[in-house]
Amino acid sequence: MKRICVFCGSSPGAKTEYIEAATALGQAFVRHGVGLVYGGANVGAMGQIARTVLQAGGEVIGVIPRELLEKNVAYQDLPDLRVVNTMHQRKAQMSELSDGFIALPGGLGTIEEFFEVLAWNQLGLHSKPCGILNVNDYYSKVIEFLDHAVGQQFIEKTHREMIIIDVNAESLLQKFDNYKAPDVDKTAWILQMNSPPGFKREN
Repeated sequence: MKRICVFCGSSPGAKTEYIEAATALGQAFVRHGVGLVYGGANVGAMGQIARTVLQAGGEVIGVIPRELLEKNVAYQDLPDLRVVNTMHQRKAQMSELSDGFIALPGGLGTIEEFFEVLAWNQLGLHSKPCGILNVNDYYSKVIEFLDHAVGQQFIEKTHREMIIIDVNAESLLQKFDNYKAPDVDKTAWILQMNSPPGFKREN
């Protein structure tokens, strides 16, 4: 795995554990020889993970929309800072550059970006691993909701199991190394989901 995209907050968060987790993940990237792709900012958890990887001699690629660049939040000292015109272009380029995706704690942007690449995975548009570093139980209620959605038959159990979850950066990356995308028949899943309650389609 050459590069992993990390979605995370432009805020440091309310607890020191969040910045510590960004540091730990950056250090783990360098130990594994993995480059970082991220949103190009110099603030919050985003800035912290980029600084950590850079200081340890690792590769960092930042991708930032021009509008945010003009608001002086970009990590100007990055050796590879790519400026795009829109948020859509940012997400597309980050995806193209990356062999996997990890969500650290973050806000609406982090959540939206992670669930978009996860939806692409469900649709078979890519087969790259998608993981959550569940620092300080930050995502525990989100994970609980996903399990609820499985029970209500809006998410297939196989798709829920695509999400790699861990509380430790090192073991999360080890799971990424061992990840094998499930062979899911998307057509059969859609047909099953659209069948009447209690109906089981014969193979």
